[in-house]
Amino acid sequence: MRTPAYMLLTYGKQMAERPAILLLIPHLGGGGAEQVTALLALGLSRKKYRLHLGLITQDVSDAQILPTQMDVHALGARRVRDSALGLLQLVRRLKPDVILSNMAHLNFLVLLLRPLFPRATRVLVRQNGTVSSSLASRDLPGYTRLLYRLLYPRADRVICQTRAMAIDLSTEISIQGGRLAVLSNPVDVEAIRAIARNPPNPWSELGLSSSGPHLLAIGRLVLEKGFDLLLRALVSVRLRFPHTDLIIAGKGPEEAALKVLCRELGLEDAVRFAGHVDRPSVYFAGASAYVLSSRHEGLPNALLEAAAGGLPLVALPASQGVVDLLSGQPGVWLAKETTSESLAVALLTAFSTLNPGQRFPHPFIQQFSFDGAIRAYEDLIDSSLRERPQ
Repeated sequence: MRTPAYMLLTYGKQMAERPAILLLIPHLGGGGAEQVTALLALGLSRKKYRLHLGLITQDVSDAQILPTQMDVHALGARRVRDSALGLLQLVRRLKPDVILSNMAHLNFLVLLLRPLFPRATRVLVRQNGTVSSSLASRDLPGYTRLLYRLLYPRADRVICQTRAMAIDLSTEISIQGGRLAVLSNPVDVEAIRAIARNPPNPWSELGLSSSGPHLLAIGRLVLEKGFDLLLRALVSVRLRFPHTDLIIAGKGPEEAALKVLCRELGLEDAVRFAGHVDRPSVYFAGASAYVLSSRHEGLPNALLEAAAGGLPLVALPASQGVVDLLSGQPGVWLAKETTSESLAVALLTAFSTLNPGQRFPHPFIQQFSFDGAIRAYEDLIDSSLRERPQ
């Protein structure tokens, strides 16, 4: 039986009336912000929203992780700051009801352009790091604090990953508490566990065939991730556990310097740089522990994914959010200070306690479950749609 024409027209009208959501990210692949964006692209309801993905510095989409029902707009700009005209044209053409931007320097551009967007457009920005730590690190231009203070109040909501991040942001830039939202990062716990149960053996494939312990670290190779601290700590650990080795998965500007440091420390045979890995969970089964060595970090997705995979966790106190989440948890060894010496002590304590291949349920990971986190994002989108835009 054919569907009556009036029903098709009604359905088409309903679909067209769905709010349009534009997710913005510089590019896919790489760090936690990109992973969160990809998971939002996969998880947000197609029945409720018309979804668009804007890739600012990427000229092709990654079809392997994106659903076919999503419209992808790849601007192919050389840098985020070069994309202002293209981004403005995209927003004026799509007229999205909500823009969700997912990285600080892109957030600045979106909020700078906001007065030129259609008036009804709501703008949500996701803060992917602790502001005070980022500003104190001196890795950012001196005017960054001014950009935060001038531009972030233009957002309808600023999304933080932890309450500690929200308090820090409010203190640093005097943003109104009602403008802040605390949402957990979505983590596909079941998918991670399924991959971790049937992985290849990356340690032997990369020429690390010792009995271990095997350490795993994941992240962009930049100073804030503290991989230099981890390498120095590894020297101390190997004095007591001489077969300890390490895989670092990630790419970045510090790669050459870290490899030089490896040679200087005599760690060439114990450390492998795996480069960018699309699915780090394939490394979980062989790992004795996951190490978070960051000098400062909001709440990294790699840590959450390692927890989902059941790995023992050894971490520096990279932020108050990390400390709040991990303190007192079974299967977690939290260093007292952000130093290589303190990290070495935490690693040695863990190895003195752990059994080979030991795993932990990490119940705290349930608050980041994929379905629950996606629902929270949808609730925030829906509440912003009910309010008048800024």
